[in-house]
Amino acid sequence: MLGEGHEVRIAASEALAQDTMAGMVPRTDDWRSELDWVRASGRDGFMLFEAVSEGFGALQDDLRRDGFQVVGGSSFGDRLENDRAFAQRLLTELGLQVAPTHEFTRAAEALAFIAADPGRYVLKVNGGGSYVGQLPDGSDLAALLELRPPSGDFILQDHLSGVETGVGAYFNGHRFLRPACLDWEEKRFFPGGLGELTGEMGTVATFNGSDRLFERTLAPLEPLLREAGHVGWVNLNCMINEAGVWPLEFTCRFGYPGYAVLSALQTGGWGDLLRRLADRDSTGFPAAPGYSLGIVLTTPPFPYSRQQVNEPVGLPILIDPALGAEDRRHIYWGEVGTAAGRLVTSGLYGWTAVVTGTGFTIEEAREHALRRARALTIPDVRYRLDIGERLVRGDLAELVRWGLINEC
Repeated sequence: MLGEGHEVRIAASEALAQDTMAGMVPRTDDWRSELDWVRASGRDGFMLFEAVSEGFGALQDDLRRDGFQVVGGSSFGDRLENDRAFAQRLLTELGLQVAPTHEFTRAAEALAFIAADPGRYVLKVNGGGSYVGQLPDGSDLAALLELRPPSGDFILQDHLSGVETGVGAYFNGHRFLRPACLDWEEKRFFPGGLGELTGEMGTVATFNGSDRLFERTLAPLEPLLREAGHVGWVNLNCMINEAGVWPLEFTCRFGYPGYAVLSALQTGGWGDLLRRLADRDSTGFPAAPGYSLGIVLTTPPFPYSRQQVNEPVGLPILIDPALGAEDRRHIYWGEVGTAAGRLVTSGLYGWTAVVTGTGFTIEEAREHALRRARALTIPDVRYRLDIGERLVRGDLAELVRWGLINEC
């Protein structure tokens, strides 16, 4: 946004994130003190939230009622993402097929359920945290529940096989803006789908070929989102197989690194997109053809947080001086700041940067992204080299063969 010539001020509520973007973007310690500045900007003033915690959705609803233009989410969006059982019931009421879902408040109840009906299940804790069971009798999941019972409400969902695919679109308070996007995430820490489930290690996305899946999944939600006054991103992660489309979970906020991966394909820029989100009459936005592939560059303590692992920040970040302006446009900084005139790591989690590549094929997009990643020198940096491989090896062809996405 700053690069497009807009005025920007950011606020971070987390104490360990106060050094993020320090020296790079104007900061404010109290965002509420800036409301007059936003209001004085009239139709050019926006507030953007990126969270579904701490009651931020309800806060955004209140700010909209007070006349502010707010992009991010809503209390309804927060519930769709955080209350997994509620989301599954709603999808069923809308006529979508969902995997059998079982709600629990105590681990003992879940253990009794697994003992009575052994099987492979996925554990999902409301508000975050999950485990994908590996054994067909559920014994690994039962052992985990015994040793580390969830502290809140959770669900067990029947395990599904297939191609995990996300479908997402921007909602302007009245309708979804088209085109919708298709995305394929890699969440495991290590190549080959091994290691911890992270927020995300990389993603392939495209605005091509999404019409069929959008109409079958997100489109039925439009009246409910309109009634809720939701303004922002909505993504529905699904498992797709020969039996059809199985919605799994929502993301109702600007996700990281999703915003960076999509930014590379949004030809009008963020200022233009925010204006379209504020316009109830808007119906779409310009998007480039082809694929965007994003690779997440992380540093310790990722995939944990500094609240769990006391890992220092302030590692230097060096950029190959030969990297040109077009390549630098594809670097999206995350938890970084400045110290002693240098770019350094910062923040809570070790989300250091996302680099993207675009192309008419996934292979071309990955080649560009990896070349840009290699141009950054950061102590202890980690990133995956295999983002997009499963799609290329056959997942994309399967989706087309099943007739559930248009030819990309």
